[in-house]
Amino acid sequence: MSADDATATATTGDAYTASVVGGTGFTGGELLRILAGHPNFEVVQATSRSADNMTVGRSHPNLRGLNLRFSDPDDLESVDVLFAATPHGVSMGRIEEFFEAADTVVDLSADFRLPEADAYDEWYDGHGSPEYLERAEYALPELNRENLASADLIAGGGCNATAAILGLKPLVDAGALGPETGEVVVDVKVGSSEGGAGGGAASSHPERSGVVRPYAPTSHRHEAEIEAYLGLSVSFTVHAVDMVRGASATCHVFPDEPVSKGDLWGTYRDAYADEPFVRIVSGGGGVYRYPEPKSVAGTNHAEVGFELDPENRRVVVVSAIDNMTKGSAGQAVHAANVALGFDETAGLEFDGLHPVGSP
Repeated sequence: MSADDATATATTGDAYTASVVGGTGFTGGELLRILAGHPNFEVVQATSRSADNMTVGRSHPNLRGLNLRFSDPDDLESVDVLFAATPHGVSMGRIEEFFEAADTVVDLSADFRLPEADAYDEWYDGHGSPEYLERAEYALPELNRENLASADLIAGGGCNATAAILGLKPLVDAGALGPETGEVVVDVKVGSSEGGAGGGAASSHPERSGVVRPYAPTSHRHEAEIEAYLGLSVSFTVHAVDMVRGASATCHVFPDEPVSKGDLWGTYRDAYADEPFVRIVSGGGGVYRYPEPKSVAGTNHAEVGFELDPENRRVVVVSAIDNMTKGSAGQAVHAANVALGFDETAGLEFDGLHPVGSP
């Protein structure tokens, strides 16, 4: 369907058909949860080799009310939109098959999120379908909304990169950070769901419980996204911590020129005043004075905050997201809403829970 058709669909209530390839993983389940409540999508297929013909609720107990069984991923149905929640390397090998099945493909892996094939040679193991990279649009609407309109190949951003980009982008856009800026240090803490449903021994509860483990002190792949889309060179570290859902980025930046707290408030308010899923949380009252993953768990919201260290001309920017929603499935649906001409917030206007035991 065209963007005009999509607008008409949103108005009349007719649903686009959608499929989720790779539906048994955590992200696949999150996609199914969101799409099941979306006013403009009808999920007609979810695929899984390991759970073929089993109910979706068997893998995702929160979706036991969804009347849908997994089917073989080799037998793709014809749909309007195909969401691929597959491991890295799968989509680039099946992209032509995906487009035979759907008009629009939304890939949540890393397969199309970098704009240049050379970057895949450096950060991954090369690319099997480099001709599609120019066609793909990065899924983060706060960064790439204009180019997402009518896009037919959407590439989901990495959760760690998403948290960092949302925190740093206002400073970049305001000219406070640029290629001449000194070192930008980004430290991310992330929950165990980032490792996926098959995360291995390091993600098992006895090993993960209680840790603050630096699993990528240097050279994490999401660093490439920050450099590609913000034009910044960053020193990037990721820690695994004892939570299930969530990613929190603490960014230490040293602007080219001195800034005041008022400058920061103006910069961030101007950047995010019209963004439906970004909240500025910076030094207010109460327990949660700065962005915190627990505050956004299960939602498509991001929280962004900052503090000024005037003596050292340092700005500390903190941002928090749910890695599976704003950092993956929710971002993908938000981008699809933009591409298809739906209301941007369609299917995503759910609040989180408080208190919660573990994000």
